[in-house]
Amino acid sequence: MRNLKGPLIWLSCLWCVAAGAQERYAFTHPQMGTEFRVILYADSDRLAQTAARAAFDTLDALNARLSDYDAQSELSQLSRLDSGAVVEVSRPLWEVVRQGQALSGLSQGAFDLTIGPLSKLWRRAFRQQQFPDFKQIEAARARVGYEHIQVLPGQRLRVLSSGIKLDAGGIAKGFAVDAMTETLLACGIQSSLVDGGGDIRITSPPPGTTGWAIQVQQMDSLGQSQSVTLHLAHRAIATSGDYYRYLSWEGSRYSHIIDPRTGLGVQHGAQVTVLCPDCATADALASALSVMGPHSDWEGLLRAYPDCEGWVVWK
Repeated sequence: MRNLKGPLIWLSCLWCVAAGAQERYAFTHPQMGTEFRVILYADSDRLAQTAARAAFDTLDALNARLSDYDAQSELSQLSRLDSGAVVEVSRPLWEVVRQGQALSGLSQGAFDLTIGPLSKLWRRAFRQQQFPDFKQIEAARARVGYEHIQVLPGQRLRVLSSGIKLDAGGIAKGFAVDAMTETLLACGIQSSLVDGGGDIRITSPPPGTTGWAIQVQQMDSLGQSQSVTLHLAHRAIATSGDYYRYLSWEGSRYSHIIDPRTGLGVQHGAQVTVLCPDCATADALASALSVMGPHSDWEGLLRAYPDCEGWVVWK
């Protein structure tokens, strides 16, 4: 692992497939509240380290634009604009908002980039392991609504309500994984896996294989969860669920995944897996489906993305 400002450390070269063949390298870097991992095949240490450093530099640059934890980030600066303001933004931020707004409409608000007030409230609740006051939840929810921001041509955004607070956590990691993958390709790396805390994109298969081995959970014919290994290439996969972070309060379990329509952490306990050509779409779709729950038209939402497929494992 490398320090944010320190030198990149080559972690491992696990094997050489054959004499003169490409070798496998693995690197990690903490960012966006998780650990990003890059596995790549290259014909030299120098190329591997150069490509990995470039990919992590791409990640750091995107975090500086898209983080809602950083008050000076480009995303955070939108919260200081008055209602009616129109601002030209960077291409990455514009793309994230454009994709997010499209999904918000299709999911009827299950995905909402303006969820920031609720995110802040629930982060404190998880740190303190204390359920938020319902008045605070309602006050935060009243400030949430994807209709408060409008995407315009020319990389511009219009803010339609003062004091909006965006949180791109449901798409930013996937977007970063895509950008890192493109950076690796530009460096000449044809076979790679980039993993941003479970949001994964892969390119060509490792040498001598038909695909990258990715383990997922699926339901069998009896409705039981089972572990399945997929062998994938040139795809992205994202998984979302409450199996890592949740708040137990007065006999109920609330996920860290917040429903922007109710202001509460979801309680259905679904684990969602989505396969798409790109990781930003997979990440955002998995986030939306995790909110929608078992009694919603989640299959209808998937049909709106014909290049994607997904499944849900219900508890």
